[in-house]
Amino acid sequence: MRVLHFCKTYYPDSWGGIEQVIRQICVGTGRLGVSNDVLTLTRHGGPAQLEFEGHMVHRAALNFEIASNAMSLPAIRKLAQLAREADVIHYHFPWPFADMAHFMARVNKPSVVTYHSDIVRQKALMKVYTPLKRRFLKSVSAIVATSPNYLASSPVLTRYKDKTCAIPIGLDKAIYPRPSDEIKARWRERCGERFFLFVGVLRYYKGLHILLDAVAGTEYPVVIVGAGPIEQELKDHAQRLGLKNVMFVGALEEEDKVALLEQCYALAFPSHLRSEAFGISLLEGAMYGKPMISSEIGTGTTYINIDGDTGLVVPPSDPLAFRAAMRTLWDNPQLAAEMGARAEQRYWDLFTAEKMAHNYVQLYRELKLAAGKGIGQVIAPPISP
Repeated sequence: MRVLHFCKTYYPDSWGGIEQVIRQICVGTGRLGVSNDVLTLTRHGGPAQLEFEGHMVHRAALNFEIASNAMSLPAIRKLAQLAREADVIHYHFPWPFADMAHFMARVNKPSVVTYHSDIVRQKALMKVYTPLKRRFLKSVSAIVATSPNYLASSPVLTRYKDKTCAIPIGLDKAIYPRPSDEIKARWRERCGERFFLFVGVLRYYKGLHILLDAVAGTEYPVVIVGAGPIEQELKDHAQRLGLKNVMFVGALEEEDKVALLEQCYALAFPSHLRSEAFGISLLEGAMYGKPMISSEIGTGTTYINIDGDTGLVVPPSDPLAFRAAMRTLWDNPQLAAEMGARAEQRYWDLFTAEKMAHNYVQLYRELKLAAGKGIGQVIAPPISP
């Protein structure tokens, strides 16, 4: 079976959460006999195609962007060409250009959309985009939410519940690097023995201003890994607060990131808006056996982190509640260790890449079978929890 993924950004151009999800799907389903291709846009030039971890990445030049909506005329032609060779087309939402390209390329194959997130911020543009979005989601064969929580809480997905299911995102711990003793020692010397860790792109919905406010006037050490559009704004905020216990270390190589995941005391994940639909780095914390602090925003973050079991969940945009949660974990090492152990077990039970890949392969096969029988869509396939 051959599957074509169509996504806005992918390796090696960018290394965000959605890219990690697509990577895990491709590698995992590839082990089960699926041949994966990824069609993506590039702003950096380079080869038109390259092989990455057993699947082929096709790159079309980005022509322009409107409100973060990357667009490419060559990508439409390439989508039409590659779709002819594929059994299933796999889109990754939200990306309005993909909706348009789907119709302009006249894709006529079974199709699935992984619904990563509602569109939260661009409310004015949504009035223009909504008719296209509804037509696109109505036209595809199946829609996948990344957690039962998001499926239940998204006002968009309730319109398409007859063809929507939940397949939780999974990670393969085996493909993460093992940091050398030298790297671990370097970070231990720099960060100390106990610290809270945040990992992610520094975007508006990550709620890092809440985390900074929470640690103001405390001595809890915090290490922030990542770069992004509000990096300088956050550093200025930390300076205004006079924070000496917060360390911005920028974007890191995977080996350095894993070293910090292994050594940190707990994960601090203050995302406060529904744009944070899942939380890959939160799941990485669980995978490495760390207790977590997150906010209740009705998305997959609270499917990963269960309040009082794998960590603590607080109201969004509440620095005092976040500080109290940090104090609880910091003052109770035994509780923190027990929560971390349960977080890791929950990862193994629900969030492995192997489980995710099996569920996607099952869905792909049902889509292909339904197409062969002339059925337009698959009715919410039975997906294991």
